[in-house]
Amino acid sequence: MRIIYMGTPDFAVPALDALVKAGHDVVAVYSQPPRPAGRGKALRPSPVHGRAEALGIEVRTPVSLKDAGVQADFAALEADVAVVAAYGLILPRAVLNAPRYGCMNIHASLLPRWRGAAPIQRAILSGDNVTGVTIMDMEAGLDTGPMRAKHVTPIEDKTAGALTAELAQAGAELMIEVLDDIALHPPMAQPEDGVTYAAKIDKAESRIDFTKDAHQVERQVRAFNPFPGAFFEYCGERFRILAGHVEHHAGTPGELLDDSLLIGCGHDAIRPTLIQRAGKGAMSPGELLRGYEMPAGSRVDG
Repeated sequence: MRIIYMGTPDFAVPALDALVKAGHDVVAVYSQPPRPAGRGKALRPSPVHGRAEALGIEVRTPVSLKDAGVQADFAALEADVAVVAAYGLILPRAVLNAPRYGCMNIHASLLPRWRGAAPIQRAILSGDNVTGVTIMDMEAGLDTGPMRAKHVTPIEDKTAGALTAELAQAGAELMIEVLDDIALHPPMAQPEDGVTYAAKIDKAESRIDFTKDAHQVERQVRAFNPFPGAFFEYCGERFRILAGHVEHHAGTPGELLDDSLLIGCGHDAIRPTLIQRAGKGAMSPGELLRGYEMPAGSRVDG
């Protein structure tokens, strides 16, 4: 099939690779424009942009798809379908309708649950037992289009980073299945019940509130690993908890309950197992405490 691929972050790279490996003709890749990055703030292409160039595929990086000329160039590609994965730009109706089979999206949730920008993090934060990916036909509404296929996976104790990598691969494989025989995957309308919205993550949400149940804090740690990182402050310095587990131990929220960094919560306590001091690499609490005192009875500021 003649395919236009539209994606930007790491999540979208496996699907591009899968399309090429499956023998599809990826006629162009659309990705968000290069952004300033690093200490020198030099422009850096997106992961999808870089991968497409390595594969020898033409890359287009319009700031918007609303321009009539951009839309005409898109239509001129005469694609059978546009495959979309975390592209990050709104697709106007002219773009949605241009390919023969329209635009199909790889969405990282079990629609209609968690429509929107941050489905993986919201699923973890809410304590969902399972999540997955949905292949859907795109329309003007926010992730409201009819569905063609789903893949379910347990969340268990996975971080957002681990779950993102898993779902990216699952979504890539599922998209290939759909494209191999579109007739076997007819679009089905999303149910009206069970709709939830996954709002974009605000960095302010990454500050840990130790008055919450320790299980909520532990989910916050996993949901914000690797980015933006769940953190607390101690003596004016920021510490990110990268991993931890719940222990049944009563104590005042934010109080260090022992000399090994057990932190009291609104109910039970959280035991960090991997922590990162500002400007330092990730380390175990034991490694941190060998050179930095955080004695029992002290308080941390979430």
